[in-house]
Amino acid sequence: MCTTCGCSDGALPTLTDPETGETVSIGVAYDHHHHHGHDHTHDHHHEHGHAHPHVGHAHLHAAAHGTAITLEAEVLAKNNRLAERNRGWFEGRNILALNLVSSPGAGKTTLLERTLADLAGELPISVIEGDQATANDAERIRATGARVVQINTGTGCHLEADMLARGLQTLDPPMNSVLMIENVGNLVCPALFDLGERAKVVILSITEGEDKPIKYPHMFHVASVMILNKIDLLPHVRFDLTRCVEHARQVNPDIQVFQVSAITGQGLDAWYDWLREQVVGVDQSRDMRD
Repeated sequence: MCTTCGCSDGALPTLTDPETGETVSIGVAYDHHHHHGHDHTHDHHHEHGHAHPHVGHAHLHAAAHGTAITLEAEVLAKNNRLAERNRGWFEGRNILALNLVSSPGAGKTTLLERTLADLAGELPISVIEGDQATANDAERIRATGARVVQINTGTGCHLEADMLARGLQTLDPPMNSVLMIENVGNLVCPALFDLGERAKVVILSITEGEDKPIKYPHMFHVASVMILNKIDLLPHVRFDLTRCVEHARQVNPDIQVFQVSAITGQGLDAWYDWLREQVVGVDQSRDMRD
């Protein structure tokens, strides 16, 4: 989590609108430590006739560890509150929001490009791109004709609910549409941070190894869908597809699995059918509330 994963300090997250080129800082830096306006240090001078033993290292470590756990809980609690606001915002506008997560290089952006091209004119899809730096992926998405906003997290390794809320203000996705959130490439922290999405979709390429679901179980446990990408490369790599699916269902018996190639188009119809079903599900939920 943020207090231990290395993203606790660094540059302010930024948001870029590729259409206008405007870039602005959003939120606060990834410093989750508490800073108070006064100094808590006290200058104590004890003049006792005996020496005080030093506090043991184990005691200091335990105290620091307890503080870290408290801070982590506070960060997640705040994020979850904001995520619920996002969720309500999506529900009120009948927007299907999906959080796409993966390791770097699994093919999220390529899959997204292909999905946007194949479903153009059928499903209105907007995109929020999350990366530590550059607007490269947003430019690729914009070339498809889709509405897109880029969020750069600086040293942060994941998107958070407040960043998404700021991005939504700029993107302004239309009612009765789909929002694809391409998260920062990482199989750890994005699993912990709810953005208010309807579901997490984890993309795993066959070049990564079939043991990823059991090496990063939390991500696959919270995902509703696993997309096995780059299956066109199966003849050229050592990858046990059956074992990979077994590993995924070991940590999440309900996970749906689609085997696809974003390059050749193999298996994409099943992924598109799932998307259509989710859109219908959102519509029906709204009708029931109305």
